[in-house]
Amino acid sequence: MIVSIMIVAGIVLIGALGLANRRRQASLDHWTVGKRSNPKWTSWFLQAGESLTTFSFLGLAGIAFGGGVSSTFAVAYLTISWLGLYFVAPRIRELGQRRGYLTMGDFFEDRFRSRPLARVVALIGALALIPYLQLQITGLGLIVELATGSERARGLSMVVASILVAIFVAWSGIKGIARVAILKDLLMVLAMVVIAAGLVITFGGIPEVFGQIAREAPVLLTMHVDGYDPVFFITATLVTVIGSSFNTLPHLWPPVLAAKSGEVLRSNAKWLPVYQLVLFLPITVGLAAVLVLPEDTTGNTVLLTMSGAMLPDWLVGVVAIAGASAAMVPASAIVMGISTLVSRNVVGGVRGGRQMALNYVVIVASIALALAFGLVRSDIGALLLLTYGCTTQFAPAIAIALANRVKVGAWPVGLSIVAGSLTVAVITFAEIPIGSWDSGLIALAPNLVVLVVAEAIRRMRGGRDVEQLDFAADPAATAATEAAGSAGRSAAAPQP
Repeated sequence: MIVSIMIVAGIVLIGALGLANRRRQASLDHWTVGKRSNPKWTSWFLQAGESLTTFSFLGLAGIAFGGGVSSTFAVAYLTISWLGLYFVAPRIRELGQRRGYLTMGDFFEDRFRSRPLARVVALIGALALIPYLQLQITGLGLIVELATGSERARGLSMVVASILVAIFVAWSGIKGIARVAILKDLLMVLAMVVIAAGLVITFGGIPEVFGQIAREAPVLLTMHVDGYDPVFFITATLVTVIGSSFNTLPHLWPPVLAAKSGEVLRSNAKWLPVYQLVLFLPITVGLAAVLVLPEDTTGNTVLLTMSGAMLPDWLVGVVAIAGASAAMVPASAIVMGISTLVSRNVVGGVRGGRQMALNYVVIVASIALALAFGLVRSDIGALLLLTYGCTTQFAPAIAIALANRVKVGAWPVGLSIVAGSLTVAVITFAEIPIGSWDSGLIALAPNLVVLVVAEAIRRMRGGRDVEQLDFAADPAATAATEAAGSAGRSAAAPQP
């Protein structure tokens, strides 16, 4: 009963903090990126939110339980990705401020001068984020069920948290997400410290955990477990590094576009890799679980089951609240990513209050869809890799569009993205056996082949480089380009 009360109070507190704005954000640009003036620490917590999610809280422990040290692929890709983002994120922010981007779709429309391409990218991006949103909601339900021992509480908590996320995202936008992100990371670090203390008390220290594993299950300290071999580690790391380095997840664009400066983003990229070290704790918990839990234990349940065995009830409640925040904050950012893509790029042509009204409808619809899927249990690690595999298909196009002059046409880019995304979908839903390979990495092959062939055909038919605006424009023109961006990328006039 104590744990249940703590969790309910925690979820309500998280939702209330997101609603702390006195006034509702009434315009889509302020709702999405504020005044593009987020200082270093606000940007830090918004960007760090992708490191500590339901996947890192539940999924990593589950992968470590079944696959041992192969689970460190998450530490590898998150660390390496910041090297790419050091260069990519400031460039995206620079272009976004000059041209008034609010979404990834705006970027594609403006750089390739094609609204149909923006619609294709926005539609694929929104659909690809649904499994990731489902992952967060599923994880929250599992956390509550395991902490309280009640399956009924699982469904109820998912519904309540989903409603709170919808309300505070609709009301406060990125400002509300930023406030809750700060609380979430503080709670997550606290939870990890508590879990580490439990490991030390239970096993006599973290080194002792690895010593026992070396004696009783040494294969887990190698990469030779079925399904978690070197091919899994390399391909899963590669596809997520490529996707993360080019910021291909649409819901991560608002934090970048809202930053005060490129220097803020570069500073974060230098220090956030250190933050990933905290992920070794859930990995260690997953390895320790091998020593005490039955072999048929479901991977997603490992961390909370171990917490219940090591800690008193009230500390389990603290860990569960942290886990709930790790679901609600990413869920709110994902919902923002989906709703802005649909209302601004997929539908388009809607302005003012009607655009915000459409945005609210998409928020409710996307959360309801993910909640419906989330009520059916899913493998958290698989959901993450599905989203990353699909969105990584944007990486070649983003790399092309970051150059000063775009030399590839819109329709070859669109065809390549569709080819790659369809490949991921077919492999996933048709359950085509690919061994330990990551479907997203495999799909980059047809993506690039279609891109090269289609662009060669375009060039043979007289295609030229995409006409670009002068991005050496005076910064004083920013206000004008913001207004032009709100009116639509393809209709914007070149700046002097």
